[in-house]
Amino acid sequence: MTAPTPRRVVVAPDKFKGSLTAVEAAEAIGAGVRDALPDADIALCPVADGGEGTLDVLLAAGGTRIDRRVSGPLSEPVEAWYVMLDGTAYVESARACGIEHVTPSPDVALAAHTHGVGELIADALRRGARQIVLTVGGTASTDGGSGMLQALGARLTDSTGSPVGLGGGALADVVSVDLTETRALLGDARVRVATDVTNPLHGPDGAAAVFGPQKGAGPAEVTALRAHLERWAEALGFTDRTSAGAGGGISGGAMAALGATAESGFDLVVELTGVADAIVGADLVITGEGSLDAQSLAGKAPAGIAAIARRHGARVAAIAGRVALPSEQLTAAGITAAVALADHAPSVDVAVRDAATLLRRHSADLARSG
Repeated sequence: MTAPTPRRVVVAPDKFKGSLTAVEAAEAIGAGVRDALPDADIALCPVADGGEGTLDVLLAAGGTRIDRRVSGPLSEPVEAWYVMLDGTAYVESARACGIEHVTPSPDVALAAHTHGVGELIADALRRGARQIVLTVGGTASTDGGSGMLQALGARLTDSTGSPVGLGGGALADVVSVDLTETRALLGDARVRVATDVTNPLHGPDGAAAVFGPQKGAGPAEVTALRAHLERWAEALGFTDRTSAGAGGGISGGAMAALGATAESGFDLVVELTGVADAIVGADLVITGEGSLDAQSLAGKAPAGIAAIARRHGARVAAIAGRVALPSEQLTAAGITAAVALADHAPSVDVAVRDAATLLRRHSADLARSG
């Protein structure tokens, strides 16, 4: 039986990494839906999962961009920015200390720090932010958030009372932490960490062991950083917990010193953008991202959008750069149709280059088929 022609369509893609932002993808898909269904009510609701691209989505939702030059992961100045929306500052850690700012190596893995993240947070607090939402993916650092806290006024000292330097390697010497100035600056502001990573701060599944090698750490550096993060937790009086290892432990530092809670990045974006409300009453929801694969089913935006749509009885179609899930997994996730751009281009490079055109064309096909 042919599905009825959709009258209300919600377009809710994540970014197509290396090709289009979520906002650009939504515009291209929306144009395709309009080509096919000129009389339909179409709502563009770009989404994110709390990682890279989240700030672009928040800007589209009406946020204000605030640019700052801050310390990069190796103390070099970098251009960074955050978004203010309704008294909340959204700070993407990678803007200040992202791995793209360095060439990963053993020395970098020990030296990289999060001081610039703290500079962004401090700026937001001084501007009157009542809440900080901190996204923590893609960092070059494994410093447990110590640099962030130092930028917020924390005093880290060694056994002689001398200041401890920046970076995960420097935590070998930390004995005590004075958070007096940090807590005075924070005041009553609430801190929320957006992450879907569940790793603890230290131990065999912790930040150093699991993510350190991605940042250039060899076996010796991983061993050292594991020990240093344990020492850091002891100095903070912090009992390790789920998600504390996210962002090289910046999540744990925020939990211990700023009273932060770790929450699903996707759930936060849903709350802030109102996409769940937009889906109510929709006939068709089109979602997507660069690669629709097993990771998409583990807290990523397409699966989350499909779950919301299913609760409201809307059909869900997905369009992605590539689709690496069998039909039975897509169906189990609530996705009834899926299109891979790579299947309709002569090469992956062409699919990436011409993603907007391909999205428009094949979104029209999805809309026509309902």
